[in-house]
Amino acid sequence: MSKLVPKLILEGTRLTHKTDLAFALNEHPRIVGERRYRYHSPLISAEWCGFTNSPWGRGLINFDPDEYDRAMETYACWVRLFELLHYYSWIVDRFHLSTRAWQATAGRADPDFAWLEDRLAALDFRIILCQRPAESFAAAREERLKVSGNPSQYDDLDVFVREQELLDRLARASRLQVLRLDVSGGDIAGAADTLADWMAATGGLTTDQ
Repeated sequence: MSKLVPKLILEGTRLTHKTDLAFALNEHPRIVGERRYRYHSPLISAEWCGFTNSPWGRGLINFDPDEYDRAMETYACWVRLFELLHYYSWIVDRFHLSTRAWQATAGRADPDFAWLEDRLAALDFRIILCQRPAESFAAAREERLKVSGNPSQYDDLDVFVREQELLDRLARASRLQVLRLDVSGGDIAGAADTLADWMAATGGLTTDQ
């Protein structure tokens, strides 16, 4: 039996079920194998706000200009870890495309991630772009407000629509293989199955390297 070592980056604006899908994939038998008991496996995010000692602070996505070197060094640490632990599964909930989108929207310089994409491509990382029709964001917001600890971030849905369009353009220019996944139906299990089908069909579950 071949070892399953998929490497996935889930991208998308808010309200596109990225984190729900990440958790589902991290226990999906066709992605990480059959499990007879629950154990931890890598699930990381550039959305972790580790640069400031405050909730919803700054991190790899929304860093300030004077934190650029720190952000790039952190990305370099992550990709080096991926290279060192090549024969394992990695699921990433938001990464460099989200950084580029946020920085562009804030009117800042576009980070040069050519070096990062070269190394991610060599490891066969794939981008899963979670999307939904623009008209479906309102219903998604109502569901999220039931559990959100920061509801004000969902006041302007046009922000998400614009970010979704930007992320789509960035994904088109990426060196990595991209799967666009419509998550508007809320069927996380079905989306995980669709992703698993695509990974199997394109040889993304195992490696010969």
